[in-house]
Amino acid sequence: MSLIVAGRFNTFAAAESAARQLFAQGFLEEDVSLFFVNPRGQHAHAAADSLHAVPHELRPVAHTGRGAIVGAVAGAVVAVALCAPLTASFIAAVTAAGVGAYVGALLGGVVQARLSAAPSIGEVAHHAVHHETRDSGVLVAVHVSPDNQAKAAQALDDAGALAIERAAGRWQQGKWADFDPTQPPVPLGGFSHRGA
Repeated sequence: MSLIVAGRFNTFAAAESAARQLFAQGFLEEDVSLFFVNPRGQHAHAAADSLHAVPHELRPVAHTGRGAIVGAVAGAVVAVALCAPLTASFIAAVTAAGVGAYVGALLGGVVQARLSAAPSIGEVAHHAVHHETRDSGVLVAVHVSPDNQAKAAQALDDAGALAIERAAGRWQQGKWADFDPTQPPVPLGGFSHRGA
């Protein structure tokens, strides 16, 4: 894990000015990254290892086979019941049963898929209590060491950062690779929080 210090700004111009101040103080370009954080509630919140975090319409549909089987049986029975009084032919009855089973299986699978995709009461409650505490804005993230983290934080503060935070994360190819906007920021002590 890498040590990261970040400052939040209202505009890209202010963030770019802060980055220039960091470069003037000896920070390398590959250790400074600027990116926009969306307003609360507009973050794509999906963990790759959690089926419950995937949007409902993207979930793999489970148990549609059961709906298709029930639909196939019901479709075959209804088709034979409707066809039997009209014809005494065994071939016509078998054909009607096959067509009815096919149509019933399609309808049963679709109905079961729709029922499986609907969120449960627990899922609705889970999403309703999710609160994000991170404010939107432009973050200037700096990959630091224990020796220069105070210097980076002071440069961000001097540049007018609205808030300064610290984090442990993955820094890859000049970017904070595992930044999660839904996680609350950890304020870096000793620096004023300007709000807004």
